[in-house]
Amino acid sequence: MGDMLSQAEIDALLGNTDDTEEQETLSVPEEDLTEEQKDALGEIGNISMGTAATTLFTLVNQKVTITTPKVQVTTWEKLSRSYKRPCVAIKVEYKEGLKGANLLVLREEDVKIITDLMMGGDGSNLPDELSELHLSAISEAMNQMVGSASTSMSSILNQTIDIMPPDAFVLDLTQEIDENDVGFGQGGFVQISFKMEVGQLIDSEIMQLLPIDFAKNLFNNLIQAQSYEQEVTKEVQAIPVQEPKVSPVKMEEPPVMSKSVQQSYQQEMKSYATPTASPQQPVNVQPVQFQNFDMPSFVPHKENINLIMDVPLEVTVELGRSHKTIKEILEFSPGTIVELDKVAGEPVDILVNGKFIAKGEVVVIDENFGIRITDIIDEEHRI
Repeated sequence: MGDMLSQAEIDALLGNTDDTEEQETLSVPEEDLTEEQKDALGEIGNISMGTAATTLFTLVNQKVTITTPKVQVTTWEKLSRSYKRPCVAIKVEYKEGLKGANLLVLREEDVKIITDLMMGGDGSNLPDELSELHLSAISEAMNQMVGSASTSMSSILNQTIDIMPPDAFVLDLTQEIDENDVGFGQGGFVQISFKMEVGQLIDSEIMQLLPIDFAKNLFNNLIQAQSYEQEVTKEVQAIPVQEPKVSPVKMEEPPVMSKSVQQSYQQEMKSYATPTASPQQPVNVQPVQFQNFDMPSFVPHKENINLIMDVPLEVTVELGRSHKTIKEILEFSPGTIVELDKVAGEPVDILVNGKFIAKGEVVVIDENFGIRITDIIDEEHRI
């Protein structure tokens, strides 16, 4: 009995082993990224997604938490085995600062909840299937989220970073992925997973998929930025502090006066001496009275206000402003994007007859745009 082979040994000799997970793990090029590179990518992603979470909060009006990045190198085959649920991918391409593209992957159900909240719902009335409206809404949400994340990356990498408008599409991991359509994936790619919580509605994760070359380039830019800051710090510290040179002052001795001159000087000073002064009279001191310049408490006359309550006023919402030359305006065409002087997610200005009275945020109600007032200026200045 001791010389007989077990079934596992027979399968191993015949090459029929089912341990595909081990073979799959060996096929993943984990050696392409060092632990230092993984830690750096996780830190960059953590800072960027932290800013993106703040932007998503302004869009859905729910507490958003995106934490705990996990970095690993994987393949489409391995990802499809661990993430078979329906999902939506948002392709983000960089046009300035960085070259390349990456994917943000969310669960299809999470996308439905986020878009329902953006449209004024409570996150419970979810459609059966995603429509073009939902994909457009999640693209806009990711545009603002990745835009704010790019601003954080710009400060980290010490260079300007800008993105193209994101493109959202349904990603079916149960089918074979065409790497040419996605843009990367040959030989593996980097997967950065974040835990995402949105109020009490979403407790899931969001993934960022990057090509390995793009991830290495991101790490190299980070190292260069850190090296530059260290060199600047050393140069500042190496600048010698020059103490001001103080020249010694040579004091000249006063001229010696003769006795005759001294006697005449003393007699002249005695002639200026006054007799004993009379006792000083008391002075009546009173506090100074200053005019009160404080603004009086504002009390509007209700009887006068009631007379003009029916007067119509023009309410205008100003999203932002931009200054262009005549040449730039003549070059406008359908599809031209005009950059405004406001950051994505910043409150918009509300004007009444051209007068600024409040700030608010844009909302969508029954497929119509609206403004939720968040701040009103003081009543004295408003009236």
